[in-house]
Parts: sequence; structure tokens; C-alpha cells
Amino acid sequence: MMLGRLRKAIGRKNNTKKTGDDAERIAESYLVGKGLTVVARNYRCRFGEIDLLMQERETLVFVEVRMRRERQGEREGASGNNFGGAAASITGKKQARIIAAAQHYLAGMKHFPPCRFDAILMSSHDIAGIEWMRGAFEA
Repeated sequence: MMLGRLRKAIGRKNNTKKTGDDAERIAESYLVGKGLTVVARNYRCRFGEIDLLMQERETLVFVEVRMRRERQGEREGASGNNFGGAAASITGKKQARIIAAAQHYLAGMKHFPPCRFDAILMSSHDIAGIEWMRGAFEA
């Protein structure tokens, strides 16, 4: 009985990781289509992780990708609750971890470029449903 629960939990984690990885690839494609170039993917350090590092002209952009699927019974529409949920999931604690990871990344550079923290919010794997929040938060 316990082994069955463990297998289910591992399966959910694998599905969540795959969904997240797919969302990051779609977000990257979207941003490249908007003229940004990829600097790094999944930058990890002891402070946290940055999903995408992109370059937009002279600005280094740290991108957090958030995927929040609509739950059964939720209604898509003018209220924007679905995107609000994805945006709201970037908590102050999460922002602090992203900022710390960004500072760690920048510490290895000789010259600091202008920087910005963006968020890509998605409710599905449909590129048409992406909301790009430039300057989603500040350091």
C-alpha cells in the first residue's frame, strides 16, 4: 500500500517536471521570437535557480516561467484569475531566491549590464496564451 503511494508521488513529480520543462522550452521559443537571445537555461547555484537568462539588446533579463493549469470548473475570461494565480505564485520568498541567484551569476562578470526580472505566465502549452510581464519585480 505504501509502495503504491510512493510510485504515484514519483509519477506526479516526473509529470510536474516534464510540464515545467516543456513550459520553459515554449517560453524560450516565445522570447526568441520577440527578439531576445538565450544566454543560459536553468542556471542553478546554492541560492536558487533562474529558469532562463536572456539578452534584450544591452539588458540581461532573468526570466521566471510559471505554468498554472486551469482547474476543473474554473472559468477563463475577463477576471484573469488564472494568470493572477501564476503571478501570485512568485512569492516574496521566491523573488528573493531568484534575486540571490542573479547576484551570484553577476558576481562572475567583469562588467554589470543593465538587468531586469521578467515572468512568463502560462495556463497551457499554447504559445498564444502567454502573458509576458516585463519588470515583474525588482531587486
